[in-house]
Amino acid sequence: MNALVHAPGFGLFLTLGAYLGAGELHRRLGRPALLAPVLVAMVVVAVALEVLGIGYDEYLASVSVLTLLLGPATVALALPLLRSGRALLADRGAVLLALLATGAVSVAVTVAALELWGASDALVLTTLPRSVTTPVALTLGQTIGASTTLAVVLTLVSGVLGATVGPWLLDRVRVVDPRARGFAIGMVSHGIGTSRALAESDTAGGWSSAAMVLNALAMTVVLPVVARAFH
Repeated sequence: MNALVHAPGFGLFLTLGAYLGAGELHRRLGRPALLAPVLVAMVVVAVALEVLGIGYDEYLASVSVLTLLLGPATVALALPLLRSGRALLADRGAVLLALLATGAVSVAVTVAALELWGASDALVLTTLPRSVTTPVALTLGQTIGASTTLAVVLTLVSGVLGATVGPWLLDRVRVVDPRARGFAIGMVSHGIGTSRALAESDTAGGWSSAAMVLNALAMTVVLPVVARAFH
């Protein structure tokens, strides 16, 4: 049993099995937001690693193929963006305003909350990239001197929470326009949220993809400037 648990492909098998099982559970229960497959799979994998005594480095090595596919998968999310290109250009004023306002609020709330709680400058730096997609968060984390491992974890948590709770909150405040829903989800929960928005409609997915890409570009410029105050 111990040899099986520590076999090179066990982590990959565990991850795929957890996600497929979570997806089937999600479908059978009527797709409730709080049981999003990504969230359930994360919990299952985390508990399994703890119970079986598998270290994070060992797990990461066993799922290296998934890590390699992360970049192409993120690029593939740009396809809905291409389909929504004309609509985005038509509403470029509103898109730019929403991008600037949402980005400013995200950074300001993150910094203010952590400063209020007395967090260290290192933790503030590590938290800053949480609103961008994972491949960009990795690069930004290295650029601004953050803990890249923790930055990626916070990015994934942000994405899962946004994809899980975001649509529910938008329903509560009666946001029904797929463009607004998609853009909001993409801004706060990047790739994970975009896959969730695509499940609603191609329009929501396209606008979510646009928000993810534009936010990543903007934060690549803004965050290194903000980070200078904490070095």
